[in-house]
Amino acid sequence: MQRLGRVEYGVALELQTKTERLVQAREQSDTLLLLEHPHVITIGRRGDGAGILLPQPLLDARGVNVFETNRGGKITYHGLGQVVGYPIVNLSPDREDVHRYVRDLEEVLIRTVNDFGVEAFRISGLTGVHTTQGKVAAIGVHLARWVTTHGFALNVNTDLSYYDLIVACEGEPVTSLKRLLGRQLKLADVEDRIIKHFADVFEMKIPDAELDNKERSGSQQNQERNAAWLVYRKSFRTRSTKRQ
Repeated sequence: MQRLGRVEYGVALELQTKTERLVQAREQSDTLLLLEHPHVITIGRRGDGAGILLPQPLLDARGVNVFETNRGGKITYHGLGQVVGYPIVNLSPDREDVHRYVRDLEEVLIRTVNDFGVEAFRISGLTGVHTTQGKVAAIGVHLARWVTTHGFALNVNTDLSYYDLIVACEGEPVTSLKRLLGRQLKLADVEDRIIKHFADVFEMKIPDAELDNKERSGSQQNQERNAAWLVYRKSFRTRSTKRQ
């Protein structure tokens, strides 16, 4: 298992595109990319620039980039202290249901934050993961030939003041695990729980050693986090074969 550090949004888009093509051609099995972005505002298919509250020169001064994307949803923010996940998986033939896929991603994140003592839930008619103090995780996906791109962003130690730059999604309040718990968390610890629950919800298997972050030395963890990208590969085909 390789883990990724900080990746510019444009680089991550190129990586998603390349991986999507390989998965569509069945030259690569299902892949989960986990990463952290520098400050960036992304505009989805239902959004437009009107939801950005500062002009570009002032955004530039704060080091905030802007990208238009083909994911669902409106406007959101990605930045430091956030765990971003891009599952690139083939939902065909036995998971061809977009709504189920989004609910499954929500379930992964709900279980993850529950592990840290935070109660989270869905809200009917809205996408993402919510708490009594606001939305803690956003989801926006794209599908082409039943292969998924884009994904989710979980606010861990995120500086929430950057959300003041936009009208996020449906104007919902946002929060972070740091605010809810009153302390910072290690992103690697949160990634461990995401990987575990992703495997459970999507009925995949990963070696036990990959789940136990404490078993690895600090140097090994640094090597993994500094790798160019994180790949978790486990074909849905394996799961489908076992069912037959």
